[in-house]
Amino acid sequence: MSDANFDVIIIGSGPGGYVTAIRSSQLGFKTAIVEKDSLGGVCLNWGCIPTKALLRSAEVYSNMKHAEEYGLSASPQFNLKSIVQRSRNIANQLSGGIKHLMSKNNITIIDGFASLQPGKVAPEVRVEGKIYQAKHVILATGARARTIPQAGLKPDGKYIWSAKEAMIPDTMPNKLLVIGSGAIGMEFASFYNAFGSKVTVVEMEDRILPAEDEEISALAKKAFSKRGIEIITNSKATLKVVENGVEAVLENISESKTKTYERVVLAIGIVGNTENMGLEKLGVKVNKNHISVNEYSQTNVKGLYAIGDVTTPPWLAHKASHEGIICIEKIAGRNPEPLNPISIPGCTYCHPQIASVGYTEKQAIKAGFKIKVGKFPFVGNGKAIALGEPEGLIKTIFNEETGELIGAHMIGAEVTELIQGYTIAQKLETTEHELMETVFPHPTLSEMMHEAVLDAYNRTIHF
Repeated sequence: MSDANFDVIIIGSGPGGYVTAIRSSQLGFKTAIVEKDSLGGVCLNWGCIPTKALLRSAEVYSNMKHAEEYGLSASPQFNLKSIVQRSRNIANQLSGGIKHLMSKNNITIIDGFASLQPGKVAPEVRVEGKIYQAKHVILATGARARTIPQAGLKPDGKYIWSAKEAMIPDTMPNKLLVIGSGAIGMEFASFYNAFGSKVTVVEMEDRILPAEDEEISALAKKAFSKRGIEIITNSKATLKVVENGVEAVLENISESKTKTYERVVLAIGIVGNTENMGLEKLGVKVNKNHISVNEYSQTNVKGLYAIGDVTTPPWLAHKASHEGIICIEKIAGRNPEPLNPISIPGCTYCHPQIASVGYTEKQAIKAGFKIKVGKFPFVGNGKAIALGEPEGLIKTIFNEETGELIGAHMIGAEVTELIQGYTIAQKLETTEHELMETVFPHPTLSEMMHEAVLDAYNRTIHF
């Protein structure tokens, strides 16, 4: 093959794209990856990783402020520029790591914006005026922040921020409005609150973190309110930039309030990157800016596939990576198991952390399951108390008829690390009996996972 001919071309180098490229190469395909910006996509450069670096700084600072509770003394101060620079350094380090992985796996990197045009076997790929051909083309173009310009919900780079601007602030605002209370919104609310901003969160739904179990959502609201974050639900916002800030009209069914904030963070969802790529000419099915695919990520166009945030929810990095593996292994003639969306864990890295997998209690009942629910609070766990983190809850949901674990929901310290235990249990179709017979180490936070299972069957020990 020539330099313009490949077995597989992947467009986009985020967690979906670069992981797929590596597995493609491992399977023996001549592989190329197209990237218009920095390797690693939004996640590594402007999303998952740099935000966790910021939140780690917030966590350390918060712990320092409570040093006396641990028998220590400290007079903490922060340097915003250094906090941001640490986050950017980590993002740059990881992006460089992706470049190394591409080289190690003999993957060709093509710089530029890709568009598609009809081809014989699969769509042809045009980048910077050059045509590339492949037997299989995989779109991993990701998504961008949703905006509503008619309501003023559009970043201006100075006063109204998208997640990108919120990651590189030049000032710590005294008053900050966060619009949207999903994972992104609550993580930024946590970060700015930790460093002294008076934060208000406004949400259109009747509760924050509306994708989470209602009980976990209620506990989260209580924890955030205790930390001084103002929560406004059942409300929508309209913005107008004024001198040195933003005027926000917050409306619900019964009243309208006008308040002024120094900065606003928009976290109102995402839209897939599908424009200007030639998808319309090819006849690719697109629904609300997201490409329609089957269980193996195949579009309705021969030789064209799509994975990650440009397709169906949930819009998570680990889902994109796993989809890419399934897609390329199917192309290779293997027999991968299709991804079950209900088995994909979700994590929110605010303080307190939140993690979940499977059905919420309400979803399980609506789906027709007879359920058993178990709960265990952090205050009953010795390790949590020793850490100074006694606030939190672990909740399990079982199918009463089969003993199958169908849902798990957590709020508290390090639950984003704990959730994988239940994720594995679900994958292995573990029953309540096997979980109860498993020996959990002491003293650990994971013991609460055991107790939450025991509680579902009236056998809890430590509470």
